Amino acid sequence: MSGVDDDGGTKPATAARIYDYHLGGTHNFPADRAAAEAMAQMFPLAPVLARTNRAFLRRAVGHLTGAGVRQFLDIGSGIPTEGNVHEIAQQIAPDARVVYADIDPVAVSESLEILHGNDRATAIGGDLREPQAILTHPRVRALLDLEQPVGLLLGAVLHFVPDDDLAYDVVGQLRAALAPGSYLVASHACADGGDVDPDDVQTAQGLYRRNTATPFHLRTRPQFERFFAGLDLVAPGVVWLPQWRPAPDDPADFADDPSRSSGLVAVGRKP
Repeated sequence: MSGVDDDGGTKPATAARIYDYHLGGTHNFPADRAAAEAMAQMFPLAPVLARTNRAFLRRAVGHLTGAGVRQFLDIGSGIPTEGNVHEIAQQIAPDARVVYADIDPVAVSESLEILHGNDRATAIGGDLREPQAILTHPRVRALLDLEQPVGLLLGAVLHFVPDDDLAYDVVGQLRAALAPGSYLVASHACADGGDVDPDDVQTAQGLYRRNTATPFHLRTRPQFERFFAGLDLVAPGVVWLPQWRPAPDDPADFADDPSRSSGLVAVGRKP
């Protein structure tokens, strides 16, 4: 990818493509790489955190597919990279169906290219802050049956909705739309980690404000737990990123102190 629009203008950075760069992907532009490198200079663990979050998502999708879920809605999906949702789910259950939704049109177009020829997976443009537009999107309705269990994936996206009232309302609308037996999978940057420095957080937030249209907002454990109101938490409950059903091939960077991952995760089932 050249990183230059047809009109010669440089594409601005986005959270989705910064994340892709940290994961070692190739679907990013010069502005994304510059922002990602600046973030990594301030927070050397940033690339490891991205990989740790991706590993959690893989484990959660594998668990849900093993539990019988055959439909997935991944909001704030970014660009599907190696070990993405449809690959994991369809390897276990070839009939699994996946819809990716992201606010970044480049992420959507890249996703559609990657998914070309897969009639059980697609990508749409969608803003988490407008959940009804996602739920009623024609391609969502065509591929997913919301009367049947769905795995709703909100991986590392809720901290990009800084307004608490809006964030809880959005997730409440999504929970309400899910059929019984559905699951919510979420990961979130957390303010409770032992190594979180408020000055560093402010610096990082300033970096995102300057380089992207997606400022982020840390939340505490009780604030994160509110997103799972009315759901039955799947063991081990709300834990740090590396602690949710770890697998032997997961990144081992936080084995000595999982709180250093500064990310909380949980999986909840709708009764």
